[in-house]
Amino acid sequence: MGQWFSGTPDDAQHQDLASSFKAYFKNFKMENKIISQEATSLIELHLQKGNIQGAISAIDDALKEINNAPLHIAVTGESGAGKSSFINALRGVGHEGEEAAPVGVVETTMERTPYKHPNFSNITIWDLPGIGTIKLQPKDYLEKVKFKEYDFFIIVSSTRFKKNDLDLAKAIKIMKKNFYFVKAKVDSDLRNEEISKPTTFDREKVLKQIREDCVRNIKENKIDEPQVFLISNHNVSEYDFPIMMDTLIKDLPAQKRHIFMLSLPNITEVAIQRKRDSMKQFIWLEAIKAGVPAFVPLKKFISDHEEEKLKASLNSYRVFLGVDDASLQHLAKNLQVPVEQLKEMIKSPTLLETKKEETREEMFRRYLENFFIHGGGLLGAGLNFKKIFYLQLYLLDTVANDAKILLKETYSGNQFKPKPHTAADHDRT
Repeated sequence: MGQWFSGTPDDAQHQDLASSFKAYFKNFKMENKIISQEATSLIELHLQKGNIQGAISAIDDALKEINNAPLHIAVTGESGAGKSSFINALRGVGHEGEEAAPVGVVETTMERTPYKHPNFSNITIWDLPGIGTIKLQPKDYLEKVKFKEYDFFIIVSSTRFKKNDLDLAKAIKIMKKNFYFVKAKVDSDLRNEEISKPTTFDREKVLKQIREDCVRNIKENKIDEPQVFLISNHNVSEYDFPIMMDTLIKDLPAQKRHIFMLSLPNITEVAIQRKRDSMKQFIWLEAIKAGVPAFVPLKKFISDHEEEKLKASLNSYRVFLGVDDASLQHLAKNLQVPVEQLKEMIKSPTLLETKKEETREEMFRRYLENFFIHGGGLLGAGLNFKKIFYLQLYLLDTVANDAKILLKETYSGNQFKPKPHTAADHDRT
């Protein structure tokens, strides 16, 4: 029952499916794959043997692991370091939002505080009290804040990293957890330097000095090869925030990369493309699982169920890539432009709407034809995948392109200009 039988008309296609699966995941670097090498090898083995039930079971397990993998991020540092703003930046939440971590207040809590990601309930960012606040030895501090629960630690400082920070890093290393140093408020440092030295100010030189000072300070405390990221919590597209995202993604286990990638803000075209590629891998896995005979004319091209699934997929892609209605409203407010002006620039909000004289079936046929002609058949036209997944990839590419358009317009300065930040915008916690 669970075998593809040799000699059947589909046998060659099934073998092609196995080789295509192997070739497809070879296109991705190890640090960008969303399933482990063990899971990939197991699926390949089942496909090579023609064991459809084994392949489906292995893919099911991989998809469930990707969808349900919890991610816990610990953020710590002394009061005034900028932890709250950093947490809000990671979650893509404005400081005045209802779900935002409070900024501009004096830290008094002695307990860790969880902040769920607004779009991904299995991602929790924990605001840990500064080790100096609790006044415990690093090992005792880690036990108090339940260090075993976190995937990695981020140690935030707005000045030089203090002895408490560095002792904590050593203890985290002993516990075999990853940790990263974040030097926050670097934009304030640059602004202050420019004010004090207006004629000799050199932005790149100052950044280099800040970085070298942080690294030297850390190395003097016997921490080798420290990873230090200079960031502004209010301008995440600049400085080291994009590099930090790349590093965190690379260091995570494969099954946790997908959800973390999707949760991050769209600050560069690379970030948007990475999200697209991650979702493309997910669609590929679902398509392999749902593999059927080659495309043939059908009496009903798209069933009502499939149509609803496409709508749901489009809505999900818009949320993941920051092109949903709520994100557009937020962006329009920040840029001080009508939201209709943003919607006119992109396609996805009306992508599944039909013209009066065009039936839904005709529209889907047109999309599918356009996908193969202009999209180059991202999965390869010879593979036996349900038409629904080819269409999903078309939807995904449209949304990803919309996200890039909005990103370009936001930061180009040609049409829209983000509101400038003032000193009052910067938090003190």
